[in-house]
Amino acid sequence: MGAPIPVRVDATSPADRRGRRLHDLRISVIDRCNFRCPYCMPEDQYPRDHEFLGKAERLRFEEIERLARVFAGLGVRKLRLTGGEPLLRRELPVLVRALAHVPGIDDVALTTNGSLLAARVEALREAGLGRITISLDTLDPATFRAMSGGRGEVADVLGAIAAAERAGFARLKINCVVMRGTNDGQVLDLLEHFRGSGHIVRLIEYMDVGTCNDWRRDLVVPSAELRARIDARWPLVELEPNYGGEVARRWAFADGGGEIGFISSVSEPFCGDCSRARLSADGRLYTCLFAATGCDLRTPLRSGADEATLAGLVGAVWNAREDRYSEARSEATLAQRERVEMYSIGG
Repeated sequence: MGAPIPVRVDATSPADRRGRRLHDLRISVIDRCNFRCPYCMPEDQYPRDHEFLGKAERLRFEEIERLARVFAGLGVRKLRLTGGEPLLRRELPVLVRALAHVPGIDDVALTTNGSLLAARVEALREAGLGRITISLDTLDPATFRAMSGGRGEVADVLGAIAAAERAGFARLKINCVVMRGTNDGQVLDLLEHFRGSGHIVRLIEYMDVGTCNDWRRDLVVPSAELRARIDARWPLVELEPNYGGEVARRWAFADGGGEIGFISSVSEPFCGDCSRARLSADGRLYTCLFAATGCDLRTPLRSGADEATLAGLVGAVWNAREDRYSEARSEATLAQRERVEMYSIGG
């Protein structure tokens, strides 16, 4: 379980102004998280009394399923459940089971920090979850604790990875956000740990997403620099993409030790073939991770709009899309700090 999913391109799906067709939907099921990672939800910006969405404000599972059916009718083939931390949403396997049975959906995946996964991974597998991505920024316990805002333990995440393996997830993706001076010196240790495991470590450049992570360009470690460091230890060879619009550039250890990925939104933008839409926990449709505003789908959904009306609304939003923030990133765009927070729409 966890092998690459073949991509079926639906020529009837809406195309945006740059010719990019809608194919993937990332669904945030909750805006809360039990970690306070500095690149997403730093503790000093989100104190313990911060007001997150109430239960009535979040989409219900049946509403998420209904919207998933609308998106599937427009050509979406892959769904990814995100947060916040999606496993804070109770009874998540119930939603997974419903989504796995939506006609046209080939793949239901989950992104999690792993802290709550071990006890639930078997139920998720049985419900039809196809793939799991786990965030793990370092193996060093002290650094991990600091990067989770003092709320996480690396042993718990490693235990979750072992539990996922036992449940049949043989090919996990391990996401590591790399920040200069924080964990970039520990990347080789992380790669060494997972070499030969069948799992894919993906190294992500620190991004200026949201408004509160105090992003500075000098804290970004460009993927080319990381590749050079890794190649000096273990020679690398580049691999072909699995499909058009793939987020990570794929590389492999020349000695057969496995695959790694580089997600380079800052230094090597991939806006040109982006096929991803994002649905926030309160039912707003966003067409870019760096968007400032989203289209409200919850109100028409709860007001009785039929599928054709909802599909027309989604299609119109996508047809008007021209996002290319990462390609256009400049000091001017950085100054325009009104952007949705990553914890609201997933990474």
